[in-house]
Amino acid sequence: MKTSSLRRALVVALAAAVPLAALAQDKIKVGVFPSSSALPFYVALERGYFKEAGIEPEAVVFNAHPLTVQALVTGDVQAAANLVTLEGANINQRRPGTLSYISLNGQNAQYITEQFIVKNGSTAKTLADLKGAKILSAPGPANLGAAKAVLKAAGLEEGKDYSIQEQQMGVHVGALQAGTFDAGYTLEPVASVAIRNGAARRLEAGVISTYLLGRKEALAFAAGGALSGEFLAKQPAVAARYAAAWAKAVKDVDTDPKVRDLLPKYMNTSAEIAPTVPLAKIVMVKDLKAQDLTDFQKFVDIGVAQGVVKGAVDTKSMVKAF
Repeated sequence: MKTSSLRRALVVALAAAVPLAALAQDKIKVGVFPSSSALPFYVALERGYFKEAGIEPEAVVFNAHPLTVQALVTGDVQAAANLVTLEGANINQRRPGTLSYISLNGQNAQYITEQFIVKNGSTAKTLADLKGAKILSAPGPANLGAAKAVLKAAGLEEGKDYSIQEQQMGVHVGALQAGTFDAGYTLEPVASVAIRNGAARRLEAGVISTYLLGRKEALAFAAGGALSGEFLAKQPAVAARYAAAWAKAVKDVDTDPKVRDLLPKYMNTSAEIAPTVPLAKIVMVKDLKAQDLTDFQKFVDIGVAQGVVKGAVDTKSMVKAF
C-alpha cells in the first residue's frame, strides 16, 4: 500500500473508533413555545439523547408561533419543538416545503392540552354559559381561530355573545385571578397552575376533538415537532440524528411519568403541581395510524375553512417519517 493510501486508511479507522459524542457536536437552534408540549426537547436535552446523537441544541423561546415560523423561514432556527400545525400548514401552503413535521402532538379530553377555564366563582357549567363573557386566548392566529371555531360550534358568536383577546401565556393566571377576564382558552401547564392556585377551574378540555373533529376520542394534532426544509435538504444526516434523539424523548414522554420533573425547571410549574400536569399524546410520524392521518387532514381543512390557513394543503406533504 502506498504511503498516502495508508494515511487515509488510518484516518478513516481512527474516525470510526472515536465515539460520536466525542466528536464536534452539530449546533442546532430549536424554536420552543412555552407549553408542556415542548417536553420532548427538554427530555432529549436533559437525558443526553441529543449529545449521544452528536447534536448541540440551543433553545430559542418564542411566545408566539408566527415568530417561530419566521425564524424557520429565515434560517434563524433549524427546528421547532412544538409548532402549531395550522401555522405550519399556512406557511407550507404559501411556500411549499418550508418545514416538515417529524412528530405530532395529539390532544383530546384524555390527553389534555387545549381547554377552556373560567375564573374562580364563575357559575358557567358549559361553553354555552360563556355568553356575555370576556375571554382571553392563547396567542397566535391558530389558537385564536380554534377558540372562536369551538365557541361557534357551541352556539356563540363573537362580538354578539362574547369578546376574546389574545394574551401571552405568562399572564393568563394573573389575568383570571385579577378578574380582568371571565374565562380563558389556554394550554397546559398554565391551566393546571391556574386551577391549583385557585384562580380558575376547568370548564371543558379536549374541545377541538369534541366540537371540531366531531369525536371526543379523536386526537387533534394541533402542534408538533418540525424541521425546516432547508435543514433537511442541506444537512440530511444531521437531521436524521436529531430525529433519532427526538424519537427517544417522545417515547419517554409517552411512557415515563418522571418526565414531568422537568416542568418546574423549564415551565414555571411548581414541583407540587408538576406530577399532575396532563400531557399530550405525542406520536412520531412513522407511527401515525390511518385514522390519525384522516383526523389531521380534517383539522387542517377546518383551519382552511376558517381562513387561518390561506388555501388547501395535503397534510401528507407536511410530514416526514424517521
